Amino acid sequence: MAIFRGKKPSTQIDPVAVAQSQRAQEQHEVNQAFQKGITALRDFIAPSSIEFESAMFHLGTRYARTFYVYGYPRQLFTGWLSSMVNLDEVMDMSMYIYPVESQVVLENLRKKVTQLEAGIQIDSEKGRVRDPQKQAAIMDAEEMRDRLQVGEERFFRFGLYFTMYGSSMDELEFVSHKVEALLGQQLVYSKAATSQQEQGLNSTIPQFTDQLQIRRNISTGALSTSFPFTSADLSQDNGILYGINMHNSGLVIFDRFSLENGNSVVFAKSGAGKSFTVKLEALRSLMFGTEIFIIDPENEYERMCDAVGGAYVRLSLNSATRINPFDLPQVVEVDEADNALRSNLITLHGLLRLMMGGAQAQMMGGNTTLMPALNPVEESDLDAALIETYAKAGITNDPLTHGVTPPTITNLYDTLLHMGGTGPQLAQRLRKYTSGTFAGLFSQQSNININNPLVVFNIRDLEDELRPVAMYIVLNYIWNKTKSDQKRRLLIVDEAWQLMKYEDSANFLFSLAKRARKYNLGITTITQDVEDFMGSRMGRAIVANASMQFLLKQSTSAVDVLSDVFKLTSEERKRLSQFPVGQGLFFAGQNHVHIQVVASPTETGLITTNPAQVQAIAAQQDGGAQPAGTIDLSNRLYPGV
Repeated sequence: MAIFRGKKPSTQIDPVAVAQSQRAQEQHEVNQAFQKGITALRDFIAPSSIEFESAMFHLGTRYARTFYVYGYPRQLFTGWLSSMVNLDEVMDMSMYIYPVESQVVLENLRKKVTQLEAGIQIDSEKGRVRDPQKQAAIMDAEEMRDRLQVGEERFFRFGLYFTMYGSSMDELEFVSHKVEALLGQQLVYSKAATSQQEQGLNSTIPQFTDQLQIRRNISTGALSTSFPFTSADLSQDNGILYGINMHNSGLVIFDRFSLENGNSVVFAKSGAGKSFTVKLEALRSLMFGTEIFIIDPENEYERMCDAVGGAYVRLSLNSATRINPFDLPQVVEVDEADNALRSNLITLHGLLRLMMGGAQAQMMGGNTTLMPALNPVEESDLDAALIETYAKAGITNDPLTHGVTPPTITNLYDTLLHMGGTGPQLAQRLRKYTSGTFAGLFSQQSNININNPLVVFNIRDLEDELRPVAMYIVLNYIWNKTKSDQKRRLLIVDEAWQLMKYEDSANFLFSLAKRARKYNLGITTITQDVEDFMGSRMGRAIVANASMQFLLKQSTSAVDVLSDVFKLTSEERKRLSQFPVGQGLFFAGQNHVHIQVVASPTETGLITTNPAQVQAIAAQQDGGAQPAGTIDLSNRLYPGV
């Protein structure tokens, strides 16, 4: 028997043959999939081809180039990146932020400070001129060490890359130059990723791979200034067109009633376009079914009112219009109906103090002048007289009695005259509104029953003493109508500073601003006397209760006031006094943009009050040639005011 000794034969595997077999299998599967016509998601999103060159690459039919930022100034300011984010160009941007242990940074800073101080000492020993750059570096390093030590700051490694696109090589060069210039203005330096365009593309597409690895040390404060979501975009699916977003040439389409409340304030110097802006908003809101009430102190809204078939109510001592402040609202809700009389009594107290000289006139700008006030006894007698006057007419707290014809100021005068106490004295102070100089306008039953989507109350022809009284009564009339029929409405109060001069009327306007949202009412307050308005406690409160604000061109003195109230940046503050007509800052909630108000030639013809343009419109309507020096409205987007 023969015994064979030795190793057992082993099976050897050729790795090359295995790899070829796998590739053949994959190729076979790809061919099968291609023949079946199966399409994966990547086939839809992938470009037709990619071709890389040293300084750019082709992505399908597009030209592209990736840049990296390599240099930053000594200080970065908030929003420095917004010019790029809001650039109207196709761009992909990526930020890579790597936290660094504070202990490591502290040790490196200590070594760096030691080196710099040693360098300064050597320079001094050799008699060299002091190097300011080294001194600044030491100060920055020491300041950073202090902040890191107490945990006020942290340290990061920061990489910023972006890829620009163009439909042609010339366009790509133009866009690249524009972006580099934008960054260079802020001492932020960028460079094309030469010979690394493929790595640059992989670093800017959303797959989180930093293949360029060009980073810069940066602290928490500096990093926060690079917050990328600064695109000032104010465009909604619903709302009206307010103008053009000057940041990115987008449209500002907004619904003011989508905010916490529908109130807005408009601040601008004379001739900056505030009335034009508000009239344009009113005209466009009408097309969406919003009813408009306007208090017009300067006869600026008549042409627009006539054009849309609105109701134009002239208030003057010679007009036949009568408004009775004793009218009660026809309230639908039970709770409101029970309080209708009491609420109107409170409103009448403020009105009568204003009419009898009992208001505290807030001579805005800090100086307050006290006028003869009603003392507690007179207040009590007036309250009793009001209740008795309503009772004589058959009106009590019972809502069923509120349909009775209300009394008038003349009835209140008779009640005061025949009651004891201070009644006769109060009646004498009220006499000029019942049988004296101002009799008629507010001492008779109301003869207006307005059922129109646009109503303008003109108070231009009223005496200066009557204007605040008229505005107060008109506001109360509108408020009563709003409570009785809760449709979407806008109330525009032009030259609101006339109300803010008096404490009672200012309080009433503020009360409306607070309660308007419940009744689907938005109040627009317009004024050119910014300092006076903001100098009033009620004025500041009205601004705080407005979710939307327009700041058009301001006088230099008003810029400081508004910049403090609205927390404007230094750039916004500088521009606020330099805006051309029709441009300004548009605030909506927490967002704000630089806006250009634009109007079509037809809208311009309805709402402009520019004398040259009004003359041009008249000439066009008469079919004649335009007078010399007038403006062709068809060539103007925004004509001014």
